[in-house]
Amino acid sequence: MFGFTKAQLRVGFYSKSCPRAESIVSSVIREATQTEPRIPALMLRLHFHDCFVEGCDGSILIDNVADPEREAFGHQGLGGFVEVEKAKQQLEVACPGVVSCADIVALAARDAVVLSKGPFYAVQTGRRDGLVSSKALASEMPDADESIQVLKSKFRAKGLTDKDLVLLSAAHTIGTTACFFITSRLYSFGGRADQSDPAINRNFLFQLKSQCPNNGDVNHRIPLDRTTGQIFDDQILRNIRDGFAVIGSDARLNDDIATKAILNMYVGGRGISKAKASFFAKEFAAAMVKMGQIGVKTGFNGEIRRKCNSFN
Repeated sequence: MFGFTKAQLRVGFYSKSCPRAESIVSSVIREATQTEPRIPALMLRLHFHDCFVEGCDGSILIDNVADPEREAFGHQGLGGFVEVEKAKQQLEVACPGVVSCADIVALAARDAVVLSKGPFYAVQTGRRDGLVSSKALASEMPDADESIQVLKSKFRAKGLTDKDLVLLSAAHTIGTTACFFITSRLYSFGGRADQSDPAINRNFLFQLKSQCPNNGDVNHRIPLDRTTGQIFDDQILRNIRDGFAVIGSDARLNDDIATKAILNMYVGGRGISKAKASFFAKEFAAAMVKMGQIGVKTGFNGEIRRKCNSFN
């Protein structure tokens, strides 16, 4: 019992209590991706949003309380809830009451990266599910239109560095965004009417405006990485460097001296280097592991939910 109360995250936490845990989650995510190509990006984003509010504790999954976290403005467009619940149902058959929903989210994010041809990394498990879910707590979420100073501050508040900010932003190498999140960048940058973000490459600005016209469909989705939007690679960092960032928070990484230096550490110069790509992949994996440790509940803290969308 003493050992259990002192439990910490570790690789292979379920190796004896639920040996098939990781393979079950992986199978669900792989199957879902075959019919919905957006699943990897959705799972990756879900993990990020879970960890930034109340820690990596599955609080983002709750939907049966008044004003749950997932209804916060900053969580618009989140998905992957059905896949997490499906994995949980299968795990409850294989090993009832053992695997937390928070760990399912973390494992699914890793599988999402791998399915997108990104790096495999060992996921530390042993998280327990949180007992709080409130949209009032979601103000900690980084926003697409925030300044680099605010973004850096929010990451530091979670124990993450400027390097982690750059690396985790690179998750935008896969997935899409809605025009809603870039409208102000295109048509009212800095609160000024008819002004566009000067960081946007001029030719690219025309493309973005054609895809997201002023007063057009704000729900229309466009790729975050215009070059290799379904492949996990370092192309998004090259896009940011060259003025092809789609959302404002990505572009701001190239404005700040510190984050720009970090960005150039991974993709500096104009050539594409396999060594640099490998270095980036390894560093991204480390940043994901680090993020996955934010505010975790272990031991007797929290619970193991029977259903991921509701407290026991």
